[in-house]
Amino acid sequence: MGTVTRGTTNPNRLRRMDRWIAAVHGAELRRATDPVAVDLGYGAAPWTAVELLRRLRTAAPRTRVVGVEIEPARVAAALPYEREGLVFRHGGFEIPVPGRPALIRAANVLRQYDEDEAAAVWERLCARLAPASDRSRGGLLVEGTCDEIGRRHVWVALGPEGPRTVTFAARLGSLDRPSDLAERLPKALIHRNVPGEPVHAFLRDFDRAWAAAAPYASYGARQRWIRAVRDLGTDWPVRDGAARWRQGEVTVAWEALAPRG
Repeated sequence: MGTVTRGTTNPNRLRRMDRWIAAVHGAELRRATDPVAVDLGYGAAPWTAVELLRRLRTAAPRTRVVGVEIEPARVAAALPYEREGLVFRHGGFEIPVPGRPALIRAANVLRQYDEDEAAAVWERLCARLAPASDRSRGGLLVEGTCDEIGRRHVWVALGPEGPRTVTFAARLGSLDRPSDLAERLPKALIHRNVPGEPVHAFLRDFDRAWAAAAPYASYGARQRWIRAVRDLGTDWPVRDGAARWRQGEVTVAWEALAPRG
């Protein structure tokens, strides 16, 4: 179920997203009885699935990864890369794995869909996640978009209940201003970057905080970013702390950026 994507992929392209998932969701993966992660739409080559297994196992050693692709030829090409903890399957948004996965990562998959179609995909994928319980918030869907070599990335994290957060991540040396990340907004937000919408106001305020933090540039782009995010947090519900900001990230509550209407 779904549409074949261009299949563009590169080694190390999703490192920022993977690093964030391991840090934020690693504890849930460690607690899971069967920690299965799905790399949905891995593309013409299996590099992202191979890398996801390696990175998640640094946080949760029992994690297994299933690469899922809707194009049969891509699945056939990936089979030689199977190993302990990593398999590849033909399929799409139905997520052809037994049980409920603890993680679904869908990077650069929904760009070609209409906004309403993307919302329906979110709902379908969230329904496939491991449910919440007394000891767990449930599985995590991470859906977003990055550039071809992973310098700029924006993603939404969703649980079984729906969207939770939006994360902006970048190689800071590649940015003139934070709003450069607007071109990588996921489908749910990219058409909402217009006056009157929260995401537009957020990026406007981020640019202002970045400009005000210009004196910190003498200490490097990282220190300027940290200062800008700290100031941004006085008006926006920033969810993370300096340890994540140092990675060139900032995570904001979904409710603050959700489209109006």
